[in-house]
Amino acid sequence: MPKIRARLLAVLVVLCGSLTVAGSTPATAAVPGSLPFDGTALTVSNGRFVDAGGREVVLRGYNVSGESKLAENSGLPFASVADARTSAAALRALGGGNSVRFLLSWAYSEPVRGQVDTGYLAAATAQMGAFLDAGIRVYPDFHQDLYSRYLFNTGSWYTGDGAPAWAVQLGGYAQESCGICLFWGQNITQNSAVTAAQRDFWHNAYGLQDAFLATAQQTMTYLRQNLSAEQFAGVVGFDPYNEPYAGTYDSGQTSRTWERDLLWPFYVKFRARMDTAGWQDKPALVEPGLFWNSNISTQKQEGGLLDAGTLGSRYVLNTHFYDQKAISGILMWGNASDGQYAGDFAAVRDRAAAAGTTAVVSEFGHPLSGTVAGKAPTVLKAMYQALDSRVPGASWWTSPSGSGPVLSGSQWQWDLYNGRHHEPMNGNTGKVKTSGDAWNDEDLSAVRLDDNGTVTLRQDARLLDRVYPSATAGTALAFTYEDRSRDGSTTLTWNPVPSTLPNVAQLVGSGQYGLLVWRSGSGSAPTELHLPASFPTAATTVVSDLGTVFGPPAYPAGAPVAAALEPGGTGSRRLLLTDSDSGVTHYALVTNGATAPSASLLSAARSELNSWLAARF
Repeated sequence: MPKIRARLLAVLVVLCGSLTVAGSTPATAAVPGSLPFDGTALTVSNGRFVDAGGREVVLRGYNVSGESKLAENSGLPFASVADARTSAAALRALGGGNSVRFLLSWAYSEPVRGQVDTGYLAAATAQMGAFLDAGIRVYPDFHQDLYSRYLFNTGSWYTGDGAPAWAVQLGGYAQESCGICLFWGQNITQNSAVTAAQRDFWHNAYGLQDAFLATAQQTMTYLRQNLSAEQFAGVVGFDPYNEPYAGTYDSGQTSRTWERDLLWPFYVKFRARMDTAGWQDKPALVEPGLFWNSNISTQKQEGGLLDAGTLGSRYVLNTHFYDQKAISGILMWGNASDGQYAGDFAAVRDRAAAAGTTAVVSEFGHPLSGTVAGKAPTVLKAMYQALDSRVPGASWWTSPSGSGPVLSGSQWQWDLYNGRHHEPMNGNTGKVKTSGDAWNDEDLSAVRLDDNGTVTLRQDARLLDRVYPSATAGTALAFTYEDRSRDGSTTLTWNPVPSTLPNVAQLVGSGQYGLLVWRSGSGSAPTELHLPASFPTAATTVVSDLGTVFGPPAYPAGAPVAAALEPGGTGSRRLLLTDSDSGVTHYALVTNGATAPSASLLSAARSELNSWLAARF
């Protein structure tokens, strides 16, 4: 296991919901029945997630979690609601997340054909509520990998998750075998049992797809009826199906025509089930074919729901991205660098824009142990950089207007039990998995419990807990964040302030900084940026056309620049920027690099940024 280089923060969650983080004062507990989202549900408008105040919202967080792929906790992300509360509080306070992709299991939702297990749904709903009460938005996901664990026998090298045993028994599939497979993912295309089962699902053999859709509708109905109105407002939408793939193509069929003729009609049916279940105002977060944006040319397939027309407000383009070259260990030598994934994530932005909707990268990540773990600090930094802006750091200050929208994303994954599992692989009590994520030798969790039961980050806190524009009052035009995260003892700086802005560079120094440029809208709600734990309010500097301040005052204070707690009672904080106009371009630089900067330095930095803005926008 790689040496932990993160700054470790201790978290204690007590039953009343209060949280203590090392180096901080206790936060106020979340009040049951309060409005963690100010009563605001999200919709999709003009290619963005938008709240009731008309603000553009960015979702950042994690997948919760791969534990639901395992049998040890019966397909649930957590062993208890108390663990879910602990995880939610830590995810906010340590990981800076405002949202999670919440994994659900078809196998445990419908263990007997036609009979939904309300006990499972009740437990999942209660765990989901723990995140919603912490001010964290949720989008559920019916997860599958290699179709089902029940395709694999007790001696198999690999396993899957998803469909229930009865669905596999209907197909009578041959014993699974991947042949000579060096990687788990090769099963997707090479394991004949897997490909046959996938094909059956997409062709609705034995009524499999109909059964899945019926269970999905009952699940969504149950969630709507058993979450409070305030909690349900925090549910973003639903991810119908994880990483869809054809299995085997029909004669003459291509990846594109499979999306058009089989995948998209399934999403239309799922969308109708959402409406019937009372989710008509929430989008379906639909994933294209699995390989449409692979970064390995021989794997890449034409797709991206090209023939689905304008998706609009009813659907969100939902995709994953892993650097398969870096994971392979042989196709990418060395580490990732500045701008490594700018093109890959630009393709996501462009496809969503062409489809008339917004996008979310609902999975991205990199192994944290094994032969390629050394690449993780740079790979993850480059991925977050590409989520923030389509412009590499080296050219961001000269070409910020090319940034494009800030992308929403959920890192894989947030698993409290990392390294502490007890999973009999494929039911084999002689093959109990305990290390890593306990699933196909994966190890990608950003978090674990230490020997004292304290939630601990496994990655650099400066990488994970980031400044980002969680809500922009208008339209975000450009954003960048220099996290100064580390690769071993090396601090990674890919976007230094240029020498043409000497006072800004002096103000930032060796600290972290974020810079947002936005065009104001007509609403009255402020723009919000998440403040990481590394940005103590009293040591945070803001330079904006709206004003300059060292140590922002508490909101509301009548000041255009102020700080406040995030909703949910976890002690996390946000910066609030209030403008009083519409259609005007504003900027805000936020940094933790300065120590009691002088008024003259703040003024000089503001003059430089005013001139920079005028020249670039």
